Amino acid sequence: MNRSVVNRSVAQRFRIDGSRDSRSVGGIMATAGAGRSTVVDAEIRGVIDLADYAMYLSRFQRCGIVAGSEPATVSLAFPVERRWCYAGVLVRQRAPGVVRIEVDAPPESVETVVEQVCRALSLDVDGGGFAAVADGDPVLRHRLRANPGLRPVLFCSPYEAACWAVVCHRFRVAQADAVIRRIAMNRGRVFHVGGREIPSFPVPQELGVLDSSYGVSERKRRSLSAIADAALSGELDADRLRALPVFAAVEAVRRLPGLGPFSAELVVGRGAGHPDLFPASEAGLATTLRRCYGVDDVGVVTERWRPYRGWGAFFLRETVTDEQ
Repeated sequence: MNRSVVNRSVAQRFRIDGSRDSRSVGGIMATAGAGRSTVVDAEIRGVIDLADYAMYLSRFQRCGIVAGSEPATVSLAFPVERRWCYAGVLVRQRAPGVVRIEVDAPPESVETVVEQVCRALSLDVDGGGFAAVADGDPVLRHRLRANPGLRPVLFCSPYEAACWAVVCHRFRVAQADAVIRRIAMNRGRVFHVGGREIPSFPVPQELGVLDSSYGVSERKRRSLSAIADAALSGELDADRLRALPVFAAVEAVRRLPGLGPFSAELVVGRGAGHPDLFPASEAGLATTLRRCYGVDDVGVVTERWRPYRGWGAFFLRETVTDEQ
């Protein structure tokens, strides 16, 4: 991938505050609270406004990521990659360019949790470059100006994205979301974060074999079990997928049962958070792009979005302007 847009130093700029007990997280001296909650401040490159995130999440409900009960906050609950424990997280804006991340998770998993949150909210990418790309594109510029502090909101891991993609096949989005939430309520863990009750999707070792009461076919249930196994073996690790060229990452995901081209692109782009993956298999997005730009060849437009083609796809697909 083109790594120039990835804010690789974000992990080195976490400041972790709590009680007077000191410890080291990722090579940085930090302080941890007496309880399970740890507070982390992260500096972000580019414009960020959690009020725009909260507005977006009020329109697009998603299992594990919701607008917090306080203004300009985001609440999350999700399985922690590699360690495969659970985390509940509240994200708030501390200052322009700084977010405060309050983590409820085992202390040894805090660094991974923060990295995962930053990836899910696209805070690990330098957003200033996308503003420059959008400035030269009238359609994107209009959408970004309507949501200036928003970045792509993704799944919390490739594992969750892959499970959603399997469930969603031949389902409407609302139907798939309902199934995912039912699985989370019955097999995962419920967190109370920022005044919200949020069910986390189950860690792979607790997903188990679903029965027919969940409303998915036997074939989908087998695919979900295979995805859980792949997550545990590291095949769906986000860092691994983002380190690969886009085509190689998509091909690696396609080897898993139940994941075709559309699903594999979703896992790499919206699960691993690859900022430059344009989902060519997403027919509805291509139709929207042709309509908005008056072109037949969508590549003529998307080539101008490099290295933010995934971000351009998000703003075209999911943001609302005053004309809509």
